[in-house]
Amino acid sequence: MEGTTHRPDSGTPLLRSTYQQRQAQFLGSRLTSQTPSKDGKPDTPNQRLRRKIGWEAAVKRHNLTKRWLMNIIDEREKNLDDKAYRNIKELENYAENTQCCLLYLTLEILGIKDLHADHAASHIGKAQGIVTCLRATPYHVSRRKVFLPMDICMLHGVSQEDFLRRNQDKNVRDVIYDIASQAHLHLKHARSFHKSVPVKAFPAFLQTVSLENFLKKIQRVDFDIFHPSLQQKNSLLPLYLYIQSWRKIY
Repeated sequence: MEGTTHRPDSGTPLLRSTYQQRQAQFLGSRLTSQTPSKDGKPDTPNQRLRRKIGWEAAVKRHNLTKRWLMNIIDEREKNLDDKAYRNIKELENYAENTQCCLLYLTLEILGIKDLHADHAASHIGKAQGIVTCLRATPYHVSRRKVFLPMDICMLHGVSQEDFLRRNQDKNVRDVIYDIASQAHLHLKHARSFHKSVPVKAFPAFLQTVSLENFLKKIQRVDFDIFHPSLQQKNSLLPLYLYIQSWRKIY
């Protein structure tokens, strides 16, 4: 299946599509290019103008910070190529400008402007970005692509070819362990000051249920990123979400 796929248990785009498809999707992001409409024809100037007016109206109507939307567009445009992340910091920066910005916008829609909530959103968004990268690895490998941070791979003497061959040696698992541990640290840190975060913000952070579920599953299979169980949906996730919401925790 070509193109952007959706992450299990969520509607958020997960997987990198082909370079040409990403160009078509994002070259018009700034609302000035001739992006194709549903019938395959380029948008007319009036259509682009209406889209721009609608976008700006949404920002004003919901009192959103335009910078968060622009950060997402900018980062996605910079990420059109198929290069692996050079280091874990680069992956975290990508998550900060995409996943975190989405959380900041969600908080604003909920009417929350709180430093502690923003701090939690920053760590949760980075955990989300790291977990997303891990979860997408089997799909990317099936397309002969590897996007895991190169510095951690080099630290353990693992090459991209090891992942393409679906090698399950200890050093490959050590790479996954290090990356997953970074996501766990962000999640743990975000929860460490939950008492300072307004309860009204908790619904924005319910994806922590899915993140924790994945991190526990990958630990159970000894960090074998290709284990079939990691690609299976957890039918109990809705129940876990309800319980977490009812307990007013994240």
